[in-house]
Parts: sequence; C-alpha cells; structure tokens
Amino acid sequence: MNENLKKMNIPFSPPDITESEIKEVIDTLKSGWITTGPKTKELEKGIAAYCETKRAVCLNSATSALEMTLYLLGIGPGDEVIVPAYTYTATCSPICHVGATLVMIDMAKDSFEMDYARVAAAVNEKTKAIIPVDLGGVLCDYEKLYEEIAKVRHFYTPSKPIQKAFTQPIIIADCAHGFGAVKKGKKAGNWADFTIFSFHAVKNLTTAEGGAVTWKPVPGFADAWIYQQYQLLSLHGQTKDALHKNQSGAWEYDIVAPTFKCNMTDLHAALGLAQLRRYDAMLARRHEIIQYYNQHLKSENIFLLNHKDANHQSSGHLYITRIKGIREQQRNEIIMAMAERGISCNVHYKALPMLSAYQHLGFKREDYPNACELYENEITLPLYSSLQDGQVEYIIRNYKEVLEEYTCG
Repeated sequence: MNENLKKMNIPFSPPDITESEIKEVIDTLKSGWITTGPKTKELEKGIAAYCETKRAVCLNSATSALEMTLYLLGIGPGDEVIVPAYTYTATCSPICHVGATLVMIDMAKDSFEMDYARVAAAVNEKTKAIIPVDLGGVLCDYEKLYEEIAKVRHFYTPSKPIQKAFTQPIIIADCAHGFGAVKKGKKAGNWADFTIFSFHAVKNLTTAEGGAVTWKPVPGFADAWIYQQYQLLSLHGQTKDALHKNQSGAWEYDIVAPTFKCNMTDLHAALGLAQLRRYDAMLARRHEIIQYYNQHLKSENIFLLNHKDANHQSSGHLYITRIKGIREQQRNEIIMAMAERGISCNVHYKALPMLSAYQHLGFKREDYPNACELYENEITLPLYSSLQDGQVEYIIRNYKEVLEEYTCG
C-alpha cells in the first residue's frame, strides 16, 4: 500500500453494489413480478445451500424474522426470554412485541459475549428461549452455552406443542452480523436451534432491507411444515401467496389466522441473489482488510476483536477496537477527530440499560457494569468489501495519529 497524504472522505459502511446487482434488479422490474415470487424463492434456496441447512425463509428484516420465530414457538405473555445487555435494540424489541418478559444478562468481563454462567443462573420455569448475539460477525461459544444450559434443563417447562420438541430453553441466534461465519468447520445457521440473519443496507450481504431465518431439524416437526408456518405468519395467515394465487384459476385462498405482513419482495431478493454470487470474494476482501488493520494496529493499548484463528473465521462484519485507559468523553473526541479527517467511525453499541426504552422497563445501568464498560472505550473503524487499499492505509495512519494525541497528550 502506498502512502497517500491527500485528505479522503471515507464513509462508515456503504453497500457494495456493482453492475451485477443493477442488472438483476432491472431484470426483476422487466419481469413484471416485483413482490414475493420466483427470485425470493431462489434466494431462500441459495441461503439454505450456503449455510448448509435444509430450508431458509426470507422476510423483510431480521427483526421480523426474530419476531415470527417467537410467534412460531408460541412464546408470549408469562414467558421469559434471555438476551445480552450489549446489543442493538432489535434483539429485544420482538420480545416486547410478543408480550414476553425480557431478561437481560451482563457480559463476561472484557468480552462481547454474555456471561454464560449468569445465563444459566437466570433460567427458571418461565424461561422459554435465550438469544445470544454474534457481535461483529464472530460466532459465540455455543458449545459453552449449551453446556451451561444443560445444567438447568430441569427448569424448562414447555407449554406449547412445538416447545415440547425441545428438552431445554430454545437457543435463537441473533446472527444479524454473522452470515458466512464458520466455527470448527460448522457454518453460521447450524449452531443454534434457530438462526436469524440480517441483510440490511450496512450488512455484508444486502437486500437493502431484509433478513432470513434458518433452523436445525425440530423432532416431530417437518421442515416443510415450519417453512409453511413462516409463510402464514408473514402474509396475513393467507394459505396462498401471490405467486400461487396468480396461476390460472387458482385465486381461491383461506385466512387461517390474523397474522402479519413482513414478506420479502423479489426486488429485494434480486439484489441479494447478485450479492450471494459474489459473497465468497466479498468475504475474502474483508479479511484482507482485517489482516492489514491487525498488522498495523497491534498494540498493548488497543484491544482488537479476534476475527480468525485455528477454530473459527468470522464474517468480518465489524472492525471493533477498544482503547485502554480512555473514557466516554475521550472516545467521542477521538471519533470527532477522525471525522474531521474525513473518516466516519461508529460505536457498537450503547449498552441496552443506558437507553431510555429499557430504563423505563426497570433496567439500571449500574446492574450491568461489564456491558457499560465495553461501551465506554469502543470505536468501530470502517470495514467493507469495496474499501480500497489506499483508504485502509489512510484510516490506519490517521487513527494512530489521533490515538497518540488523545491518549498520550
């Protein structure tokens, strides 16, 4: 990489769109079929194949995918669902939507994963599900989580038929960041009982807005039946989608429940299909950038999220750093200084107990010291597949200069 002294303007996370995506969307527009149709079905098959699962369902967001999964599992009033305190609100809001009780667990010390021992300690007869979060695209320690939960499985009290197919609280992975991540040879989509992916505009693979869900086999419930339940939940409980109703003489349908409207359209799926064809190359580019970042930012004063080792490779979604010895005000000043140099940085995330919505539900910042400490000194640098070598070098050089000024001054 060659030094480039000229000031650049580097956004935080623009979508990587090429002529391939544009052509696919134009093809959809010309086809006359723009809502849920053949391209959505093709994308679902492509995602299932990529994740090495039997089925996948595409919906209009990861949030909808999580909410519909909670409805599928019959989780609602009187039930409890466990989540980490350090995540985005989309992990939690669907729990509130279905009327279940939110149980928040602090993170392990200096870790972006929940304290799994505390998770187990929080399980009781009301606990129906646990939602770990694969922050930054790094898969959680699912083996440890299942091991801890197995110790308290005697508390699990299923109340719905599908809940009885499980022997302990159901694990629903918030893998919004993790599409394409691998751990011990097993891809994201295969670790948890259900896995939720996001294809939002800032994600590695985007459909502009969209998400998907995959699942491991559920004893006694056919994959085709589970797939059909998602279709009913996401399309007003209608027994035929528009694609099938449009066939000659096939207009008649039934409504089996007054459900929701959160299907993915073919316009969005077209974008995703083009992205999926390029995805391996996009992931490889992300890891090239991560490797270069790591090489030049390695320091005793900077914590770097581990994106790759002998046992795992992340999706490379976020380049998370933590600067030792700084507080929130210094962190914010560093981000502003980077912005003045044309570099957009971000923070992932404000701990949930710091937000008004969850304070109103009774959660207190002081009860989650590890999560709040993660927030205080976290800075996320730009990382995306269209980021150029010269831009990466410019980010590194300026970040090191700014950190020296604010941590040594």
